[in-house]
Amino acid sequence: MTALGFDFGTTNTVLALKDAETTRSVAFSSSAGTQESLRTCLSFMKDRQLGNLALKVEAGAAAIATFIENPGECRFLQSIKTFAASPLFQSTIVHARRHSFEDLMEVFMRRMMAYAGDGWPADVTRIVAGRPVQFAGNNADENLAMQRYREALSRFGFPDVHFVMEPVAAAFYFAENLEQDANVLVADFGGGTTDYSIIRFERHAGRMKAIPVAHSGVGVAGDSFDFRIIDNVVSPQIGKGSHFINFGKKLDIPSNYYANFGRWNQLSIFKTLKDYQDLKGLVRQAEEPEKLELFIDLIEHDEGYPLYQAVSRLKFALSSADEAEFDFEPLGAAGRQVVRRADFERWIQPELGLMETALDDALARANLSELEVDKVFLTGGTSFVPAVRSMFERRFGKERLESGGELLSIAHGLALIGESDDIESWSA
Repeated sequence: MTALGFDFGTTNTVLALKDAETTRSVAFSSSAGTQESLRTCLSFMKDRQLGNLALKVEAGAAAIATFIENPGECRFLQSIKTFAASPLFQSTIVHARRHSFEDLMEVFMRRMMAYAGDGWPADVTRIVAGRPVQFAGNNADENLAMQRYREALSRFGFPDVHFVMEPVAAAFYFAENLEQDANVLVADFGGGTTDYSIIRFERHAGRMKAIPVAHSGVGVAGDSFDFRIIDNVVSPQIGKGSHFINFGKKLDIPSNYYANFGRWNQLSIFKTLKDYQDLKGLVRQAEEPEKLELFIDLIEHDEGYPLYQAVSRLKFALSSADEAEFDFEPLGAAGRQVVRRADFERWIQPELGLMETALDDALARANLSELEVDKVFLTGGTSFVPAVRSMFERRFGKERLESGGELLSIAHGLALIGESDDIESWSA
């Protein structure tokens, strides 16, 4: 039996296999090089060599390169996973062709297979896909998301398909280093969701047995932190908080324009929304039209990815410094600002509160106190944010916290579960 662990992430996607006594990641080789994880994004370009209706599709770093090299011609989609549970998202038009969520997930996976080349196992008998405890988005429909996942994966003809909670998979990865029985809390901070799992690991006759105890989650994580940076640093420079005049009345520029702009999963479709057309119509009525014109320029020139890079650099810098410079050239002088970590932590207080409430819920469901948790494993890029880490240090103490394998742990854990005899007990 060959089991494939499939961690389809909001930001990055990883595939893993179990070889003999260890696990390994599947490597992806594209025009952008070779990586063990693939950025979860797609680019679509018309290709005359393939025919008038054909599209050249790239994923990951190759998609990003295509997008940067072909502004205005390339359709770029990222954070695809955040649409999975949305009843409002039925499809998107890509170069006159309609794509559902299932279509996008299938296209992405086919690019993964192509990039893997000979590294893609020919004898996969089981695929174990991760899923969040709580899907991202307002009014997220879990059943709809799982229906879409199943439909997309069914197109590949895998003999056996299972779904496992992402933090449960991470727990399996970390548990290989456990030397004694333990109650383990795994906190998985992704791009779109924060998920918790509490698992009891026990040794019986020399073998480690894992017993699921409780799960909890919330649809906020790293992307939500990014939004707070954009909302407080960028949006005021492009018109948020300014006004327009309508029939002699002074009115606020609608804030929903900036909610669309600040969410990575919305940037690629913002041009097609009525909100964007309404925004363009407000320029002549605005008290500060130059700000709205700058906003429109950012959208027209597809500056979403450069903005994402600038925000990521700032967030990373603030993980080790009390202040750092935000540098986003398309905004000119307004795009160079010094941001203090204290301000950033104040902006993300609502998200931190939701994360802590979900943590309380996990402990309550497990009927465990903080003192009864033996190990806490933190995984995912957002676990590097000092305010997040300090929340766990305050509640559990530094000595019980462990981390590592932030990008790979879920996929490798899924591969381990895929080889287990009792996989049905772990399937979600």
